Amino acid sequence: MQFDVTSLKFDEKGLVPAIAQDAASGEVLMMAWMNAEAVTRTLETRRVTYWSRSRQSYWVKGESSGHVQELVEFRFDCDRDCLLVRVNQVGPACHTNRRSCFYTAVRDGAEVELMDPMG
Repeated sequence: MQFDVTSLKFDEKGLVPAIAQDAASGEVLMMAWMNAEAVTRTLETRRVTYWSRSRQSYWVKGESSGHVQELVEFRFDCDRDCLLVRVNQVGPACHTNRRSCFYTAVRDGAEVELMDPMG
C-alpha cells in the first residue's frame, strides 16, 4: 500500500508531534513538530525537516549547525497522530549542545541533569 500523508491525523494547527530516535542506539533524541509538507520533504530528501512554531518556517535539522539527522526509517503510531523518525544523528541533537534534549530527570523529587554539553 502506498503511503498517503493525508492519512496522518494532524491537530487543529495542521501539526503532528515527531519524536527523533537514534536508529543505532534507540536513544530518544528530541521531539519537534511536522506538518504535511515537512513530512513530504523528509521522505523525499531523507534529511529530517520540521516546522518551527516560533519562527513559522521549515527547518532542516542541522542546516545551520551541521548536526544533521539522516532519516533511516519513518514510522507512525497506531492512531496516526504521532511520528517516530529513526535517524543517524551527526553531533548533538539538542540546541543546548547535548546529545539528547531529554537530559533532565526527576529523581526523589529533585531535578537531576543527566549529561553535560558535548565537547
